[in-house]
Amino acid sequence: MGRTRPGPGCRELRFARSEALSDGAEVALEDYARTLAGAEEAEAIPDGDRRVAGVHLCQARAAPDTLAADVEDFARDLARREETGRGRP
Repeated sequence: MGRTRPGPGCRELRFARSEALSDGAEVALEDYARTLAGAEEAEAIPDGDRRVAGVHLCQARAAPDTLAADVEDFARDLARREETGRGRP
């Protein structure tokens, strides 16, 4: 199971706009989405410009469609923090 080999319980949350995230912020996004959805797995969906276009969830207990706005808002907040330098060590 996973983004490249999706199973029957996999869903994708696509963002309206891709976000530029560091590797650490991408991991934080995946953890947030996995926890929020009660999913077994979560994987960031890259776009062609090395940005994150959404999150792939496997075996989510919560309906992913109801979580899409929260996950996208979190990704947007992570990107904003990195732009302003508040998300960097």
